[in-house]
Amino acid sequence: MVSRAAGLSRSCAAGVVVAALIATYPVSIRAQSADLALCDRVAADPTDPDKPADVRGVRDIAPSDIATAIKYCRIAGAKSRRALYQLGRAYQAAQQWQDAVGTYRKAIDRGSTTAMVELGVMYGTGNGVPKDEAQARLLFERAAQAGNPRGVTNLAALSGGAPPSDPQSRALFTRAAESGSPEAQFQLGLMASDGVGGPRDDVTARAWFEKAAAQNHAGALERMGAFAQAGRGGPQDSNAAKAYYERAAALGNEEAKAALERARCRWVIKDKRGSTVTTLCF
Repeated sequence: MVSRAAGLSRSCAAGVVVAALIATYPVSIRAQSADLALCDRVAADPTDPDKPADVRGVRDIAPSDIATAIKYCRIAGAKSRRALYQLGRAYQAAQQWQDAVGTYRKAIDRGSTTAMVELGVMYGTGNGVPKDEAQARLLFERAAQAGNPRGVTNLAALSGGAPPSDPQSRALFTRAAESGSPEAQFQLGLMASDGVGGPRDDVTARAWFEKAAAQNHAGALERMGAFAQAGRGGPQDSNAAKAYYERAAALGNEEAKAALERARCRWVIKDKRGSTVTTLCF
C-alpha cells in the first residue's frame, strides 16, 4: 500500500520533471501553457504555418510519443487550433482514423489550413477513409486559397505532377513560391518555362528554378543544369550545368543521371546507313 505522503512525493517529482522540461524551452514557448508546450514538443508539424518559428516540430510523431501527444494536445486543443490539428496528427499516427478525421474537421472549422491539407491527403490516398479525389481537391483548393504552400503543390500532385493550367493556379503558386516553398518555386518555374497559365518566360523560369535549387530540390537542380547547358534564360555554362546535374543525380533524379551519361558518352559512331554502331565514353 502506497502512503499518501509517498503519493504526494511522486506527484511532486513528476511536476518537477515537467517544469524542468518547460524551463528548457525558449521564452516564447514557456509563456504558453505547459500543455501546449508539451503538445508542440512531440507533435508540432514543421510545415504548419501556425507553428511559431522557435518551435522545431517533428516530421513524424514517434510511436513512443503518441500517448503523450494525445493527452496534452487534447487539453491544449480547447484553446489552440494548432494543438487541435496536432491532436489529429496524433490520432492519425495511432491509426485512430475516425478520431483523426473528426479532429481535423474541428481544426478546419477554426481555420487550420494544414488540417485541410492533411485531411485532403487522407482522401487523396484513401488512407483511413474511402478514397475521394474530388473531396481532396476541394480541401487542397481551400488551403491554397488561404496561402498554404502544400495546398498549392498538392493540387499539382492530383494532376500527376503537372501544374494546373489556369491563371488563377499560377497566382496561387506564385504566392506559395514567394513564401519559400521549393516545390511551389519548381512548379512555377515549369509553368513559366512552358507558358502554362501565362506567357512563356525563360528568364523568370530560371530565376524560380534557381531559388528551388538553392533548397536542394532535385527537379529544380536538374532544370538548372538543362538551362545552364542550353543558355536558356541566362548565360550558357557547361561547368555549372555539370555541377547542377551532379547535385540532382546525387538526390536520385533520373533525368540528371541520363544527362551526365550523355555528356560522358557524347561521341556516336555510325555506319554508312546512319545506324549507331557504338558510343565513345570519356
